Amino acid sequence: MTKIRDKLQIIGTEIEQASTEFRRAKNSVQLLAVSKRHSVEAIQEAYEIGQRAFGENYVQELVEKAEALSKLNIEWHFIGPLQSNKTKQIATTASWVHTIDRFKIAQRLNNQRPDDLPPLSICIQINISEEDSKSGVIPSELAELAHKISMLPHLRLRGLMAIPAPMSNFKKQREAFAKMSELKNQLNKQGYKLDTLSMGMSSDMKAAIAEGATIVRIGTAIFGTRD
Repeated sequence: MTKIRDKLQIIGTEIEQASTEFRRAKNSVQLLAVSKRHSVEAIQEAYEIGQRAFGENYVQELVEKAEALSKLNIEWHFIGPLQSNKTKQIATTASWVHTIDRFKIAQRLNNQRPDDLPPLSICIQINISEEDSKSGVIPSELAELAHKISMLPHLRLRGLMAIPAPMSNFKKQREAFAKMSELKNQLNKQGYKLDTLSMGMSSDMKAAIAEGATIVRIGTAIFGTRD
């Protein structure tokens, strides 16, 4: 078996084990393969094994890969910072954007989403650890942004995304993700129908699953080190 096949099987087993340990429903956690700076050939290999959702951090790279692999039924997720002059490319190419933290960006994506495509799935990025170096809205700003985005007809607000401050302690990891889960629950009590928590990477995936992650973002553990 190829290395990518082996690694996908290992990650899949780890997701299943964590889901069982923390009493998550079967298949309730989706693996997003983060393919930034990895080759089209590597993505195609993972696709042939059965992986369908891929995450990219850079606009031009996502667009070029989507064009090269246009014959494949890939679900492209944009998971990097998005500038207003690049929104059209993402609006016409991606199925998901995980990193919305400004209404201006959401509004541009909405206006530039083609009518013949389904609504673009959106996650609001939360700066859950309130780090100066991190993107995302602070929790107190979430309700206003969620309300504005929910009014845009070509977007579908699906949930929340976060990259907490690195923690080696499992309990501390869970605390950050528990805050995300609570924010999602608060919005749903207000009438939203959020179904997504995009959180957890290789180093904290288990803690994220314990606290309700529905999408975990894994790159190096699948594709190896980047060029």
